[in-house]
Amino acid sequence: MTLTFTISNDVRTLAPGFTHLAVEARGLVNGPSNEDSSALLDDAARRLVERLDGRAPHEDPHLAAWRDTYTAFGAKPSRTRNSAEALARRALTDAGLPRINLLVDLYNAISVAHLIPVGGEDTDRINGTMRLVRSTGQEPFPTVAGGEEAVEHPEPGEVVWCDDEGVTCRRWNWRQGVRTRLTEESVNAVFLLERLAPMTIGELEAAGAELAEWLEKLSPGARITVGTPE
Repeated sequence: MTLTFTISNDVRTLAPGFTHLAVEARGLVNGPSNEDSSALLDDAARRLVERLDGRAPHEDPHLAAWRDTYTAFGAKPSRTRNSAEALARRALTDAGLPRINLLVDLYNAISVAHLIPVGGEDTDRINGTMRLVRSTGQEPFPTVAGGEEAVEHPEPGEVVWCDDEGVTCRRWNWRQGVRTRLTEESVNAVFLLERLAPMTIGELEAAGAELAEWLEKLSPGARITVGTPE
């Protein structure tokens, strides 16, 4: 079943040029990171270095736009970085990008190579419509703190992704919740690519197309649907 995504008017007012692209996949085969997914991450890091050409990640125009947007809803972008900037910074360290599992490695590689926030959710764990809203501060956000399960709440006015059960990602694309994250058992997923100007719609679509191509390679026979930018 195709998921429905809605963007609240408050978020549209905050970031009128925001566009997202959903790539849905069913019948995936996930598993531990392997040589193929590790090679994807290494290649993404190489592409990142070429793209930045000596600049810091936050100096990229697209990531600079995300910093401005974070500031607009009250977040501190140097402390709570958007997911693409956080990954890019890790890619440039000696430790490099983390290896999580095949699907997470793939969407992290796309994020770093294209400098675009990308998230992945297990659609079997999503309850109802996915909504991007400004939080009331009351929505539950299941997470892990100090090795123990915990429930946090976003700050009032914070931009969050949520479904009918609660928050799935805080501060737009800063921290994903544990309930809907992709595990090695996940077989159905949605990948969300998020764009602000000056990134073009064509660049957004190119990132989505590359993600879909790699999903088909890693999971032959999976049913992949690339949505229309909205």
